[in-house]
This record gives sequence, structure tokens and C-alpha cells, in this order.
Amino acid sequence: QVQFVESGGGLVQPWGSLRLSCTASGFIFGIAALKWYRQAPGKEREFVARIDGTGRKTNYADSVKGRFTISRDNAKKMIFLKMNSLKPEETAVYYCKDDEYETWGQGTQVTVDS
Repeated sequence: QVQFVESGGGLVQPWGSLRLSCTASGFIFGIAALKWYRQAPGKEREFVARIDGTGRKTNYADSVKGRFTISRDNAKKMIFLKMNSLKPEETAVYYCKDDEYETWGQGTQVTVDS
């Protein structure tokens, strides 16, 4: 059974930083490309970042380039999202996912507010 469990969210001030984590199970983690998505209140879910199975190739939404870093630890079956210089409009629930599967986790809430 494919599962994703996100953690690390919380309340952070504008221009602050957070590091999100995602633990995955139920599929062959080491070859899977994985993504972070986010959904802000009243908005569509949107792509944030992607990392390939080796961890060598990454892609980012234009809005987060230079501020967010996606990484992975295949031994622990985890991916991470380090977020710097957070903006209030980035308040959202953040999710990790393998697009080969329909499954979504519960997400982790990130609130950027002074």
C-alpha cells in the first residue's frame, strides 16, 4: 500500500525558513521521481519541486527557484523540502507524491505570518 507521511510544517514569520520531510512506503523508492505540491486556501493544488530517483536532477516552480531546495535520502525512504525566505502567500498545505500513484498523504500545514 502506497503511503506518504509529511511533517515539519508550522508557523513561521515572513522571510523565515522551514524544512519539510516526507516518508514514503509501498513502492520502490530508490527509482521513483518524487514531487512536492502545495495547496493554498481557495486555490488549486500546484507543483513546487521535483527530484529524480538518483537525487541528481531537480526541477522547481519558477516562484520558488533559488529559495527552496528538494533533496532525498534513499536509505531512509525520505524526501525533504528546505524552504527559505518564505512569503505569506506561501501559506498552504504541502504534500509529497509519486505521480505514478493516485495516493496523497495528509499533508503538512505551513503558515507564514507575522
